Amino acid sequence: MTTLARWARAEWGPLYIAVRGPLVRRRWRAAPMTIGVVCLTAVLHVVHNQSWGFRFVEDVGAVRAEDPLWPALLRTPLSLFVPALDLPVWGALGQILLVFGIAEICLGWWRTLVIAYVATLAGTLYARVGIWLGPDSPLGLPASDSLVVDTGPSAAVVGLAVFLGWRYRAYVTAGVVIVAMVVEVLLKDNLAGKEHLAAIAAVLALCAVSALRHRRTGSGAGSGSGLPPIRS
Repeated sequence: MTTLARWARAEWGPLYIAVRGPLVRRRWRAAPMTIGVVCLTAVLHVVHNQSWGFRFVEDVGAVRAEDPLWPALLRTPLSLFVPALDLPVWGALGQILLVFGIAEICLGWWRTLVIAYVATLAGTLYARVGIWLGPDSPLGLPASDSLVVDTGPSAAVVGLAVFLGWRYRAYVTAGVVIVAMVVEVLLKDNLAGKEHLAAIAAVLALCAVSALRHRRTGSGAGSGSGLPPIRS
């Protein structure tokens, strides 16, 4: 076995084992929530691009920092599935299918949705804080960003990828995702990039809380030789 193969096995082996069994046994039925999310995202994209549906999707799923807080929070769950109009929808659907699908198989559907929502909510709330701080702050944003629609499913995808990398010890993969988001901000200093970093920060906090909880309950002591599934 070559060095590269050994590295790939160490990096992705636990995740591959966790995903392969359910996929072989149940095929697409292993991730029904993900299939539903992909269909919902596709439908919202089609409706959003119609003259008769644009305003409806904006009203129920588009979140901007200028919006009053409570209506924005009510829209945030659906905003996970409203892809940006200026980006290829097939890219968003592919990311959701891959990352949400792996997460649903490994973590269960409700944990997947919770992590995705936390990541998206972190970006939404950061936008408000960043605009309040102003462009002169390293963490601030210009006032014009209050008119920009939040990232949609991408923050959730990034957050889930980092959590899966941590949970299944694919630390290099998680690190690559984080570095890529930092480079995105350095090269293209926009709201979406900074919201991605906020999503990563929130998910890393979830990882720390999860690690602390497992350490306190002693479950971490029994997982030294493997990673038992936490799906329910």
